[in-house]
Amino acid sequence: MTEETAAPSEGLAGMRDTVTVRLPAASAYLSVLRTATAGLAARLDFTLDEIEDLRIAVDEACAMLLRQAVPGTDLTAEFELTGDEMSVRVAVETVEPQDLKRDDFAWMVLTALADYVEAVTDKDLAIVLRKRRGAARPA
Repeated sequence: MTEETAAPSEGLAGMRDTVTVRLPAASAYLSVLRTATAGLAARLDFTLDEIEDLRIAVDEACAMLLRQAVPGTDLTAEFELTGDEMSVRVAVETVEPQDLKRDDFAWMVLTALADYVEAVTDKDLAIVLRKRRGAARPA
């Protein structure tokens, strides 16, 4: 089902944790990922609004990726917590990855909820999100 790994912290001032969650590439398992996202954001003392923004952004990124995922494969989420920022990379295996549409509603949601959004195509198709605690939302 799920696999979680964590690297130890480097102390409070230079805190850097990484967590990887691997689960079947199916929407039925996204609630597990939303819960992990919220728990990790809370660890960084994100506000309730910032936590909810991240949960929605991760969910939306996964929904975009699952459309292209090879059936029966895994979705991998890598969380990196550094000081007051969380970086999330969600990825799926695809046969022939198609560019994600950056002019559709889902992409607009991502860019509104995260401070940084990037689509990456290498050995898989991935979306990278970054959110900083206390960062002002774009107007």
